[in-house]
Amino acid sequence: MPFELTLRYSTPLTPLPTVEEVLPEFLRQIGYLPEGPDGRSGEGPVRETIAYRLIRECFLKDPSKAWYPEELTASLDAAKASVYRHLNKLKALDLLEEVDGGGDGPGRKGYRLRYGRIARAWDFTEANAQNALKRYRETVDHLQGLLDRAPSPRPAAPAAAPSKAVLSKEKR
Repeated sequence: MPFELTLRYSTPLTPLPTVEEVLPEFLRQIGYLPEGPDGRSGEGPVRETIAYRLIRECFLKDPSKAWYPEELTASLDAAKASVYRHLNKLKALDLLEEVDGGGDGPGRKGYRLRYGRIARAWDFTEANAQNALKRYRETVDHLQGLLDRAPSPRPAAPAAAPSKAVLSKEKR
């Protein structure tokens, strides 16, 4: 699964005093919620979206609990496809870990915040971002090396001005 994170220079949200102010803006900054004044592409406030409620009402409310898709679907009163779409976004950010369903049947997977804390889960996201930037740096360094070793293109020779002898013959 690809790792996807929107990376932009922004001011820390530390002046904001409540989770309800910080969380939606943070989720927009990292690319989980869509851009826009209300953090969604449809109608209604961001706090009513499945994406926001999945984080706030499930994973942050009980971060060490393994949440199963059926539970999330029922808790959020949402379609299974919508829940999976948002789970996949969170997995792409590497904030979730899969938990085996144990005795609940083979292949049943639950999801929870990595290590049961948003700060610890973010450690994984940050490490992935650093690795991605490191790989970009290696590619840029390689590209620069190739450019440095490549023969420099020779500028085209300027068209020679006709000599005076040629001009004088033409005037005759």
